[in-house]
Amino acid sequence: MALYRTVMVGTDGSDSSYTAVEGAARLAAAFAADLVVACAYLPMRGTELDRARDQLGEEAHQVVGSAPAEDTLRTARDRARAQGAMRVRTVAVPGEPVAALVRTARDCSADLLVVGNRGLRSLTGRILGSVPSDVARRAGLDVLIVHTT
Repeated sequence: MALYRTVMVGTDGSDSSYTAVEGAARLAAAFAADLVVACAYLPMRGTELDRARDQLGEEAHQVVGSAPAEDTLRTARDRARAQGAMRVRTVAVPGEPVAALVRTARDCSADLLVVGNRGLRSLTGRILGSVPSDVARRAGLDVLIVHTT
């Protein structure tokens, strides 16, 4: 197994994504690696935001701008530190989740990208793709898909 110096994990504020953060934090602690926690968000305003909130319900936290992303990152940082990660950096990244995670992993020179498995086994995920499978195809670095659901 390769030695990882920078582990990156994505979170969207869901319980399953926090499970992935905790798994990534344990790995970062074991390797004495830096941990980068990223949260992608889609900035929206006005009627577009209202419509998205109506349609997405509990998933609306992903589309209401960087303030919820920053809250998500604070929680993720605290959970990562509780798992032993010593050097934790957080970053809110505008954009679609897959592109934002892949771009951020390259920008921070991550050796390992960790994502949860949510959506991987759903019918929608199999037909349209899912964040974990799309990240694994596009990342160009080691990807760990943590069982979170």
